[in-house]
This record gives sequence, structure tokens and C-alpha cells, in this order.
Amino acid sequence: MLERITSRYRKLVFATWFLTLDLIMFGAFVRLTDSGLGCPDWPGCYGKISPIGASGHIEQAVQAMPYGAVSFSKAWIEMIHRYAGSILGMMIIGIAYMAWRHRRQLGNTPRLAVATLLAVCIQGAFGAWTVTHQLMPIVVTGHLLGGMILLALMTWLAAREKTHAPLSPQARRWRPWMAAGLALLFIQIALGGWVSTNYAALACMDFPMCHGEWVPPMDFEGGYSLVRGLGLLPSGAMISQYALTAIHWVHRNFAFVVFAYLGVLAWKMLPEPGLRGPARLMLALLLAQLVTGLTTIFFQWPLLIAVLHNGGAAGLVLANVTLLVRLSRDYRAKIPV
Repeated sequence: MLERITSRYRKLVFATWFLTLDLIMFGAFVRLTDSGLGCPDWPGCYGKISPIGASGHIEQAVQAMPYGAVSFSKAWIEMIHRYAGSILGMMIIGIAYMAWRHRRQLGNTPRLAVATLLAVCIQGAFGAWTVTHQLMPIVVTGHLLGGMILLALMTWLAAREKTHAPLSPQARRWRPWMAAGLALLFIQIALGGWVSTNYAALACMDFPMCHGEWVPPMDFEGGYSLVRGLGLLPSGAMISQYALTAIHWVHRNFAFVVFAYLGVLAWKMLPEPGLRGPARLMLALLLAQLVTGLTTIFFQWPLLIAVLHNGGAAGLVLANVTLLVRLSRDYRAKIPV
């Protein structure tokens, strides 16, 4: 009986973790195809459960604005994302229920599962606000960060269900450094989300300089004014190229800080058998992020590369949290209730 409960719980956790990762990448696809307002209401599509029932409204919107935010393909992309998010929410409810009911058999406190359930509820609220606030950059960026936080929590749940080679006592010294690395990574993800939601990915078309200068003219105040509409300044004026350049330039240069910090840290962890796997993954993903980031500039933001760049960021969160979990607990240790 115990083995059956443990097996079911682990399968549910890993399936949910995998769906969370997939949903983050699909969310990037929604954003990059401008499908976030494919259905301009929430939770349905023009009050219907699917774009099929809303076909008349969608047709009218397409006729009024042939190149606008609404189309049949965008409506389906947006609704599939919402359907997948709903399934994810139900799976996390299942995890929280099992973690609470079988806490003694599982040998773990249910607090983490309950925190994950709270996080997915907040993430659902941000999904609704993304639509109702008309893709307001601060809301969309918050939605992206919420997805990464949810992935971090799911990775934490999954990582504590797996065993690994025991760590040497000296390895524990890397724990605060790894926590700092996770903080730096989330700052960089927030900066990247700000680039994406403000459509600033192509604000600098050359590399390593920007507009032929190491420090080009920029408008930081306009670029990082948080409470404003998409493409606008707080005054209501259109956002300037100087503001978009500032957004892009900060993300690009902070990436070198994160790359160097996490790269050196992962390299230092390679001798530890219990850390080698996620450390190698982190090194590979850092290299992949560098390649996809440069490719985005040189090939003018191709969709597949941009989605992979978002997926690489999610992978770095996964590797970072896995390393942090392994550094934060004893080998095969379980937290008592």
C-alpha cells in the first residue's frame, strides 16, 4: 500500500513538473505570436468555452481589423494555453491533496505542496489580468515570473523525491552561493521578460556594441517606468527608441554577469558526483542561452529561437533549484511531519 501511494504521488509530481515546463514554453509561443488577446475576455472566448462557439464574434473582429489582435488561429493558441493551465491547476490540487492526506506515508511535510497550490492560483489571476489589462507590460512580466516561480516550486517537489550520490561535507559551502545565483537568475529573467513584453528584442541589431557604441544614448526613465500601457509612456506618449534601447542594453549586459557567475559556480561543482548532473546541465544551458540570444539578434528574432531562449531560461531555473535542493538536505533525507 505504501509503495503504491508513493509511486502514484511521484508519477503525479513528475508529470505536473513536465507540464509546467511545457506550459512555460507554450506561454512564450503565445506571447511571441501576439496571441495574448486572441480571445479578448477571460476565462472564455467571447463568453464561450471555445473559439468554435465564438466563431461569429471572431469573424466580425477579423473583418473590422484584418491584422488586429484577434484571429481564429490566435484564439485557438490562447485558449489551448488556458486549457493546459486549467489542467495544470487540477494536477497541483491533486498533489496538494495527496501530500496532505498521505503526509505520514510520504514522509514529507505538505507545506511545499500547499505553497505550490497557492502559487498556481496567483498565476491564474495574473493570466486573467494579462487579458483584462490589455497586455500591460508589468502584468505580463509578472505572469512570466510567476510561471518561473511555479516551475521552481515544482522542481523542488520533484527533486526531493529523487536520490543522488552523497555529498562531501565541503560541498555544503556552495549553498549560499547557489542561492545568490538563483536570485541573479530571476533578476535576469525579469529583465528578459521586460524586453519581450515591450518588444525590445531588436532594439540593438549589432553585437557586441549597440548602435555602433558601447553605451548608446538611452532613456532609462522611460524604459523602466513600470505602470504604463503597452508601447506607451506614463504620459500616454509612444515609447521611444531610446527607451527600448535601454531595456535591451540592460538585459544584454546583465546576461554576462549571470553567465560568468553561474558558469564558474557550476564548473566548481563538477567534481562532486551528487552535483555533477545538474551542474553539467547548467553549463550546457548557459552556452545554449548565449547562442540563442545572439541568434535572435542576427536573425531578427525567429519564433523558434525565441521560444527556445525562453525554454533555456526555464531550464536554468530547473538546474539551479535542483542543485540548491541537493545542497540543502542530507542524502535520502525526508522531512518529518
